[in-house]
Amino acid sequence: MSALVLGPVEVRRLLPMRQCMDLVAQALRALAVDDGLNPLRWGVGLPDGRGILGMMPGYLASPPALGLKVVAVFPGNHGTELDAHQGVVVLFDDGNGVPLAILDASEVTAIRTAAASGVATELLACTDASELAIIGSGVQARTHLEAMLLARPIRRVQVYSPDRGRRRAFVEREGRGRDVEITAVGSVEQAVESADVICTVTSSREPVLMGEWIKDGAHINAVGASVPTARELDTAAVVRSRLFVDRRESTLNESGDFLFPKQEGAIDDDHILGEIGEILLGRAEGRTRPDEITLFKSLGLAVEDLAAARYVHDRALDEGLGTEVDLGGRRVLD
Repeated sequence: MSALVLGPVEVRRLLPMRQCMDLVAQALRALAVDDGLNPLRWGVGLPDGRGILGMMPGYLASPPALGLKVVAVFPGNHGTELDAHQGVVVLFDDGNGVPLAILDASEVTAIRTAAASGVATELLACTDASELAIIGSGVQARTHLEAMLLARPIRRVQVYSPDRGRRRAFVEREGRGRDVEITAVGSVEQAVESADVICTVTSSREPVLMGEWIKDGAHINAVGASVPTARELDTAAVVRSRLFVDRRESTLNESGDFLFPKQEGAIDDDHILGEIGEILLGRAEGRTRPDEITLFKSLGLAVEDLAAARYVHDRALDEGLGTEVDLGGRRVLD
């Protein structure tokens, strides 16, 4: 028995953004009809607080995908050559439990997170949205730019991050070969003042996007904060928005962007109007007016990772890519 090991270059080659958007949409539909399992993530924090080892198990019935993502999150990696998220996605055979594949989790996460925002943007943003603001300049800024250009007819992009050099480098790198105007600006407020779509993809634990800065009709993908003690949006931004999520249970337990306003008494659980899977199934209504603000709070789900990993595994087998390693327990029979 052998398992396939796939690194970041192979994952990137085998998982185009448009395809991943379709896979994520399929996974979220399946979860909404109980055709999958997605327990809350759990983690082990190092005693000195420098990092967390997080585990995200899950299962999808069709196509079958059983496994988990294990990620070490080390915020101290920001600003270095290393991604803050390091880990693997492990696929198992859902019939006998034998390991099928081990994939680089950083690249899977980078693509599928932006793909989920792409799906939400297609569902919730105004159809003529043409101006994009990206708050952040890291890996997720790169993949979110790609997803937003697929989701809407974006013509102008404004990027802000606190490090002037990094935001300028982002603009120079991502502007090559694209027929879209990309500029670096000096503040979040300047970036979002005319934005039709806003993506917050930061590592901040405090709000970076204020409700008073958001124009009527905008759509927001809030991505960076994924624990109860961190948020990227202030309370006013959440209160002003029609809120949609990838999963209610995750939001109620893990999202600081939701939990802080709730603790302040500004919103309650009914502020969550639906899951993306429910909109896809026609069970929830997305945007109802051109002037309302819509918000997708993304936390990231194991089923998204597994749908992407299964697709990459199957394509790798077809194309003869990856490295096979001998894994899987065997009994010695008398």
